Amino acid sequence: MNIMTIILAAGKGTRMRSEIPKIMHKIADRPLLQHVYDMSKQLANNKITIVYGHGADLVRDSLKHLESRWIEQKQQLGTGHAVQQAADQIGDADTVLILYGDVPLLKLTTVQTLLANVNEKSLGLLTVNLTNPKGYGRIVRDSSGQVQKIVEEKDASNDEKLIKEVNTGIMAVKGGKLKSWLIRLTNNNAQGEYYLTDIIEMAVGEKIKVITNQPSTEDEVMGVNNRMQLSHLERIFQKEQADSLMEQGVTLRDPLRFDLRGCVESLGQDIDIDINVILEGNNRIGSNVTIGANTRIINSIIGDHVEILDNCIIENAVIGAGSRIGPFARLRPDTVLANNVHIGNFVEIKKSDVAEKSKINHLSYIGDTTVGSNVNIGAGTITCNYDGVNKFRTIIEDGAFIGSDTQLVAPVTVGKNATIGAGSTITKDSPENQLTLSRVKQVSISGWQRPEKKQS
Repeated sequence: MNIMTIILAAGKGTRMRSEIPKIMHKIADRPLLQHVYDMSKQLANNKITIVYGHGADLVRDSLKHLESRWIEQKQQLGTGHAVQQAADQIGDADTVLILYGDVPLLKLTTVQTLLANVNEKSLGLLTVNLTNPKGYGRIVRDSSGQVQKIVEEKDASNDEKLIKEVNTGIMAVKGGKLKSWLIRLTNNNAQGEYYLTDIIEMAVGEKIKVITNQPSTEDEVMGVNNRMQLSHLERIFQKEQADSLMEQGVTLRDPLRFDLRGCVESLGQDIDIDINVILEGNNRIGSNVTIGANTRIINSIIGDHVEILDNCIIENAVIGAGSRIGPFARLRPDTVLANNVHIGNFVEIKKSDVAEKSKINHLSYIGDTTVGSNVNIGAGTITCNYDGVNKFRTIIEDGAFIGSDTQLVAPVTVGKNATIGAGSTITKDSPENQLTLSRVKQVSISGWQRPEKKQS
């Protein structure tokens, strides 16, 4: 089967009350349109066409990485008109799949069932039964249960408005038939638009059977028209993500307070994740890992037996097995920690390598640095890596001890097993196995009195 998917994505989304086109609003940090594209990309032998319109430049610039044919609908005159824009790209033998850029949670299995209903004598239509069908086109069937037409609510009779089965707009049809019906569409209706749904009645008139299937839940076919619906689908999506992780053996202390905005490429066993944790991008997490509350991890690799305490931010970093991070630690991009490294509270590390069994436990900034093994860096230490124009590297060799409140002014090397006295500013290389310090002489002044506030 050769599939041509047409994703309709031209609408403005007035009820979003935003300058951003509706399809660019995000669920799990991905645009709505990206969700639809990613699902359809999984179909074999599939060519994707996106019909876009409102906010055209922003949409194209933001999503130019999508492998798709882009067609602009300069006037939004209805769904039928939108599909007409792509008519000259449709092959007669193609199975044309119509999707919507603001329906982000549609499942691949649902679409595969829909496509299986299509041949030269039938088309596939996705419907759903709603308790409150207000606003949707109704599916009108005959006495034998066969679909006869779709009636939009503004054109429906009172009896037709009582129908609970509604049109999702998602359908699949042979290309040759679709093209012949598209040219016959008219806008003789209450909204003055070209309805794609009118092709259903044309198909029935030509004795083409309309075969319907339904999604597993109505949320799967819910479109986003306002911020409440966007928020609702975000939580539905995140619950699905959480359920999937728990099925793989991850403990989530509260699945309703967890967000996965990307994917976990690999998972070990016995992972324990506390509340309000956000995983973004592509992450890899080893076995026997605990992740504390309010932690955000982005595009990182977490080794086995790692303990991440509360309130940490870890981005584009590698954490070796047996390490402990936090609380309140920040690992910035290009941080690589070897095994059994300890990074403590209010420590920030950027573009640095820290070898095994080293400790940076309190209130320090380590940037553009190579730290050897078994190094102990005291509280309040900073590497002064930036002179206002260029950045320079600090090297701290194996076994060094850096006293508290030390400034290491790069470029500088602290030798193997060297000791830096607390409160030092180090501007020159420090020899191995020696104590290096720089301090002004301490003076105590006898007879000195603290000033007192004068009485008015």
